[in-house]
Amino acid sequence: MRTSRQLVLFLKAPRVGAVKTRLARGLGRVPAWLFYRRQTISLIRRLQDPRWDMKLFISPDSFTRQGNFWPSGARCFPQGEGNLGQRMQRAFDILPSGPVVIIGGDIPGIDKRDIRRAFNALETHDMAFGPAEDGGYWLVGMRRRPRVLRPFDGVRWSTEHALKDTLANISPSCRVARLRTLADIDEMADFEMAGFPRPL
Repeated sequence: MRTSRQLVLFLKAPRVGAVKTRLARGLGRVPAWLFYRRQTISLIRRLQDPRWDMKLFISPDSFTRQGNFWPSGARCFPQGEGNLGQRMQRAFDILPSGPVVIIGGDIPGIDKRDIRRAFNALETHDMAFGPAEDGGYWLVGMRRRPRVLRPFDGVRWSTEHALKDTLANISPSCRVARLRTLADIDEMADFEMAGFPRPL
């Protein structure tokens, strides 16, 4: 069954020392890397569903060809250059017509119900956001009809202002839906609060 709904996972290639760098300060580089690997594979498998078409957008770009980690059959694309907003805007611009939802790999609590609610919201709203507890967001979705919006200019990424800045770029005439607030796992305190066991 073909669908116009497209789910994009924005992911970093799983390299020791290059992922979960803030978490690694408390947990250690290798345990943080193992945690990221396990969470990423779990997320990809958990969110596969015939109701949407899943694509992986990978950074660095060269790691789209690293078939020894990404699940068999996964469709991988390069994120390209620029800051997070520029890279997400590129995905919204180039993908085929239909609603697009983008998520990252930092929120273990995401499940299919969250993705379904985001796509359902985009049937009547221009954009949808999943707020994160730290002031950012774990999901951004865009209806892309009648046009592709451009809400990411000047956003202060990786700060408590990210969601507020993004919303300020959106016209008041646009309809914006908010999903549930979730916590990401960036720091050791987040890891401990979520109750994860230390990777062996």
